[in-house]
Amino acid sequence: MKVNITARHFDLTDELRARVEDEVEKLKRYFDHIISANAVLAVEGYRHMAEISVKVSRSTLTGTGESDQMQVSIEQAMDKLTGQLKKYKGKLKDRQQKQVSREKTTIPDLTKDDDITLDY
Repeated sequence: MKVNITARHFDLTDELRARVEDEVEKLKRYFDHIISANAVLAVEGYRHMAEISVKVSRSTLTGTGESDQMQVSIEQAMDKLTGQLKKYKGKLKDRQQKQVSREKTTIPDLTKDDDITLDY
């Protein structure tokens, strides 16, 4: 998976880059079909902001975090993104189960020999 990391208004350290890449790789535990990931880390005054977006098959999921430390902001963004991935995976499973149940539901064939009584 390709991870793009952008730093705004500060110099990105190797430690911080490795941290983000490791955290994004951990997302594969929850969903295998992640296409790419983008992380934008920004510093504005005392605020440290992290926005991490993950591209999956038909959507883009985004988690954001803001605090006075970059590590905490990254953790907040990853927590939100993890929840979104779990929810997305659950929706996919529900959709697949509904399709399977529709296929299994069949209407019995009625032939001329079957007796049908209607009660009015």
